[in-house]
Amino acid sequence: MVEGITWKEQMLRPPVTNLSSGALSTLVTFFVVVWLIQIFSYWKVFTKAGQSGWLAVIPIFNLVILTRIAKYSGWLALIFFFPLVNIAWIFIVNISVAKAFGKRAGFGVLMAFLPIVGYPILGFGDAKYDANP
Repeated sequence: MVEGITWKEQMLRPPVTNLSSGALSTLVTFFVVVWLIQIFSYWKVFTKAGQSGWLAVIPIFNLVILTRIAKYSGWLALIFFFPLVNIAWIFIVNISVAKAFGKRAGFGVLMAFLPIVGYPILGFGDAKYDANP
């Protein structure tokens, strides 16, 4: 029993649960692996599009490069920071990136919903970037 707290007060307190160190390390490892897959996939997509691959590592600037790959002005990457509008913009950019690599709009929707699946297919697959607007 905790000093200064009655039994009734102690029973009414919500239980404190801690994430075990094993579960926490597993969760962190999972997210690091997903992050690395995403970075390597962006790197390959950027390289296929004629951009420097290391730009995939720079958090905000990679959105500018992705917007350029989608054949829009890099300034339009600012749309990613406006709530609600950015949801539509994510789909527009991903569909445009998919089309720039010769894929259909449905593949762009896959890239928007599951980038961990779509970008590795695009980056490590046989898709070729068409630089013509």
